Amino acid sequence: MTTKAPATPASNLPAETRGPVFVTTHWSVVLDAAGSDTKSRVALETLCRTYWYPLYAYVRRRGHSAPDAQDLTQAFFTRLLERQWVGHADPDRGRFRTFLLTALSRFLADEWDRLRAQKRGGGQVHLPIQLDSAETRYGHEPADKATPEQYFERRWALTLLERVLEGLRTEYEREGKAELFAGLNGCLVGGSESQPYAALAAQLGMNEGAVKVAVHRLRKRYRQLLRLEITQTLAKTENVDDELHHLFAVLSTP
Repeated sequence: MTTKAPATPASNLPAETRGPVFVTTHWSVVLDAAGSDTKSRVALETLCRTYWYPLYAYVRRRGHSAPDAQDLTQAFFTRLLERQWVGHADPDRGRFRTFLLTALSRFLADEWDRLRAQKRGGGQVHLPIQLDSAETRYGHEPADKATPEQYFERRWALTLLERVLEGLRTEYEREGKAELFAGLNGCLVGGSESQPYAALAAQLGMNEGAVKVAVHRLRKRYRQLLRLEITQTLAKTENVDDELHHLFAVLSTP
C-alpha cells in the first residue's frame, strides 16, 4: 500500500488548488485505503453525495418507478458503505463513475427481489442525499432514446460541470465579486469573438479591456477547477485529459 504525505492545509495550497472544489476526497484516497479508514470513508461519502443523482436517473431509466428508484438508490449506497465494496474495486480501471455504475448494475440484478420484500423505509439511512428532490429533477429531463448507460454518462458529465460552476461562483462571492460573476459567467462558453464585451463593459461599469481580462481570468479558473474536479474522480491523474475528452464527447452526442 502506498504511503501518502499528510494533507496540505488549504491556506498553503497554490492558488490554482484553493477553493471549495479542492478538498481531500479523491477516489485515489479511497482506493489506497480500500475503504478501511476514516479518511477514506469520508472521501467516499462526499463523492457519493456529489454524484448520487446520475445513479438515480440510471435506475429510473431501467424502468423502476420513482418510489422504487429512491429505495434502490438509498439501499445501494447503504450497502456500498456498510459492506466496503470498494475493497473489490480494480484500481487499474481508474474511474469512480465506472466503479459506481458496475456496482449498481450488479446490485440491481442481485438485490432487487430482496429489497422488494422488505418494508419500505425500514432500513437506516447512512448517506444523507436529497432523494426528495430526485423525481422533480428527473421530471425536467428531456425525453430521448439514450440507453440507461448513455443517460448515466450524460448526467454524470452535467453534474460534474454543475459542481465546478457552483465552486467558481462560491469563490467569486467569497471575494466580494458576485456581481462580476453574474455578469461574466455566460462568457464561459463560446469563442472570444462571440463575447459581448462592449455590452458587458457598459453593464458592469468597466472599460472593455478590463472586461476581456476578467473574462480570461474567469475562464482560466474554470478550467483549473474542472481539471481538479475530474482528478477527484480518478485513481490516476494522468487520465485527466482522457476523461475530459470523454465527458465532452458524451455531452456533444445528440
